[in-house]
Amino acid sequence: MSKSETRTAIVIGAGIVGLAMARALAEAGYRVTVFDRHERAVGASIRNFGTIWPIGVPNGPLYARALRSREIWRDFCDATGTWYAQSGSLIAAFHDDEWAVMNEYAAMNEGIRPSRTLSAAQVREHAPGVVSKGLLGALMSTDELVVDPREAIRNLPAWLTERYGVEFHWRQAITRVEHPYVWSGRRRYAADVIYVAGGTDFETLYPELFERTAITKCKLQMLRLEAQPTFQLGPVVCGGLTMAHYSGFHATPSIGALRQRLSEQYADLIALGIHVMAAQNGRGEITIGDSHEYGHTHEPFDESAINSKIVDYLRTVLDLPNWNVRQSWHGTYAKLTDGHRSELVIEAEPGVTIVNGVGGGGLGMTLSFGLAEEVVNGTLRAETGTPATAVVR
Repeated sequence: MSKSETRTAIVIGAGIVGLAMARALAEAGYRVTVFDRHERAVGASIRNFGTIWPIGVPNGPLYARALRSREIWRDFCDATGTWYAQSGSLIAAFHDDEWAVMNEYAAMNEGIRPSRTLSAAQVREHAPGVVSKGLLGALMSTDELVVDPREAIRNLPAWLTERYGVEFHWRQAITRVEHPYVWSGRRRYAADVIYVAGGTDFETLYPELFERTAITKCKLQMLRLEAQPTFQLGPVVCGGLTMAHYSGFHATPSIGALRQRLSEQYADLIALGIHVMAAQNGRGEITIGDSHEYGHTHEPFDESAINSKIVDYLRTVLDLPNWNVRQSWHGTYAKLTDGHRSELVIEAEPGVTIVNGVGGGGLGMTLSFGLAEEVVNGTLRAETGTPATAVVR
């Protein structure tokens, strides 16, 4: 194909999903332009742990997608000098039901995933900050990778421009889409294909479609502790609530008993959607969280009581030298509610595809690069019509 025949693409939204779509389209030979309403990404893509989290998804296509995303993350970080750590993850067990789920998970995934159980003594070798009292053991996985999302998402656009020639239009909100055009106020731009890859843009550009879709919003609260560079957390560290939260553990026979006990012992945390993780960045700062509140409209205020509950639970898992909070914040992302889809990829009109609803808990960072490749190469085909009457092309 000659340069004059190069196909063009517009991506609306410069969060992780939009950036992943831009990369996949550029790899496929498109000349790509990205529009974002802000000067830089400031939404959910920078308000997370920075974990690439294969352990959170079930075996099969989603696990393969997560591993492909991890490969792209490493390529990008190596090419740009962006910090990352092949940290792995460690989930500590302090109760028999937690230990049962871990052993079942390790047995079910033998030869499939690099995961194994550790004795209490072995845990201290990998994660010296884990509380010793009452520790039964832990589940260790080496799949997981950590980036600092603020640094990584900041560096991605420059890399996309340098490597692929992707053009970015910052502080330029798209106000209307009608293929092959998009409008930003009175300014009009054209492309062969258009991808809407930001939650807010989906709702404002296609409000009727958003209203008919089985989708809601999730508000989460998180904290970042002061830097403690002389202390090495090691892997991402979690407690038993994490196994109840992520679908990757839901095939284990003992998960029902674990969830029942947690719902009784931690009814207040379950009601707030709290599960607790800790991840350390290259400066020694430890990000901890988080809570999950679902609904289309959220209070703009953070609740200190929720942050306190997160910290109090984590103190039962970790003994850190410094618990001083440097920052706290909340983020909002789109969440599918129909229970059977891991993402929303729908043709809003011919030539315009919405990519949304990848989810939180690190799954946007975990899945977006692989998902974008599947969308562009046709492995994952967009639904047509509305979600209520969707037909796969």
